[in-house]
Amino acid sequence: MGVTVSLVALYGLVLFFLLRSKSLGYGSAFIAIMFGFSLASTGAAGPVNELTTAVVNAIGNL
Repeated sequence: MGVTVSLVALYGLVLFFLLRSKSLGYGSAFIAIMFGFSLASTGAAGPVNELTTAVVNAIGNL
């Protein structure tokens, strides 16, 4: 669990700086994918799924 959380933090930090510097390419896509897979294996997966469901339901009710 500790390794997964540190990987999520690392991938998130790298992705943040890549997006901020606007140097998007294949490397950024790989980092984004790895960030998503790493985030999905942490305890944050449940709240992220609930938030996504709530947003989709809110958009559907407009």
